Amino acid sequence: MKIAVCINHVPDTETKVKVNPDGTSLDNAGVNFILNPYDEFAIEAALKLKEQFGGETVAVTLGGDTHKETLRKALAMGIEKAVLLKDASPRDSFSVAHALAEELKQRAPDCVLFGKQSIDYYDESVPGLVAEMLGYASISTAIKLEAKEGLVTCEREIEGGHEVVEAKFPVVISAQKGLNEPRYPSLKGIMSAKTKPIEEKQPAPMPSKTVVVAMRKPAAKQAGKIVGTDSTAVPELVRLLREEAKVF
Repeated sequence: MKIAVCINHVPDTETKVKVNPDGTSLDNAGVNFILNPYDEFAIEAALKLKEQFGGETVAVTLGGDTHKETLRKALAMGIEKAVLLKDASPRDSFSVAHALAEELKQRAPDCVLFGKQSIDYYDESVPGLVAEMLGYASISTAIKLEAKEGLVTCEREIEGGHEVVEAKFPVVISAQKGLNEPRYPSLKGIMSAKTKPIEEKQPAPMPSKTVVVAMRKPAAKQAGKIVGTDSTAVPELVRLLREEAKVF
């Protein structure tokens, strides 16, 4: 089985985001980048499929040289090959999906795995776009995955419950937290990843469909207000909720 994992290089969740003076991009100075946390579940799922069916695994990412660090994390976890579609210029989700899909078409994987979303922009659209561009079945937010020859069964999160779906390979699956417990890289894996080659390729060009007009940080939260410490404060609380907070 051919298994591909598409991964992303994102700011650490503890990063204090700063907007550049141009107001349309983020300031990366001093930012610590990590492997997108949801992608760790996708990598683990890929490794489990490899253990079950044999075959080969490859990690693919799009970005600049700094993305090699993230690819080496995937290699250290057990992924066999790594591909960097080298382009550090800004791209929207459609353009990213197009570049990934064009690379995947050449590899014809049986299964393509993603994290359900990237924690930087949270739009969750790339896995579905790639599936459409490849003509593959698409299963999103998978929390359980069982595969047998030619068929995959997933349980996925939906609003208010869970849904069980089946699809034939080839398929694109996006992994939700809870799908598995990602393994830690072994010392042997870490040392091996340092010397494994990373294939660099020029991604397929595609103009972005959207343009960032402006970025801004959320407004600072207002200080809290204590209106009382016993039941006598209830009328005032109700008034403030109605007149200031306007929640009813």
